[in-house]
Amino acid sequence: MALETEHKVLMPEVIGAGVRRLIENPAMGFYIVAQDESGEVVAGLMITNEWSDWRNGIFWWIQSVYVVKDWRRQGVYRRLYEYVRDLAKADAAVCGFRLYVEKDNDIAQQTYAALGMTPTDYLIYEELKVGVEYFTRPHD
Repeated sequence: MALETEHKVLMPEVIGAGVRRLIENPAMGFYIVAQDESGEVVAGLMITNEWSDWRNGIFWWIQSVYVVKDWRRQGVYRRLYEYVRDLAKADAAVCGFRLYVEKDNDIAQQTYAALGMTPTDYLIYEELKVGVEYFTRPHD
């Protein structure tokens, strides 16, 4: 997914440890997957939590969205999104959900807008601690 969407080769030992850590710590979040009739995973996303003191509630961040190429534009993401929406409605602690999208990914932005999401007034900034690496840099 990272290679296709951001042209980054993730470090298997880092991403593997990250996936296991989330699974072992449900308070951090959870994964949702879509399967075909044979049980093969064809799409997935991750939900993580952000506390909002302004709203006295939790925002769910939809992250790591991926749909296998052959399953795109067939409503798979829509079903995952509607499932997230239903889970959020059933959880009084959740005040809403958010996601970030690559600024040049027009197709994804159109999809999110069609589902009822709207852009926010915020940009995302980040600073990684020195030494944090998660992708392999190309050799010069």
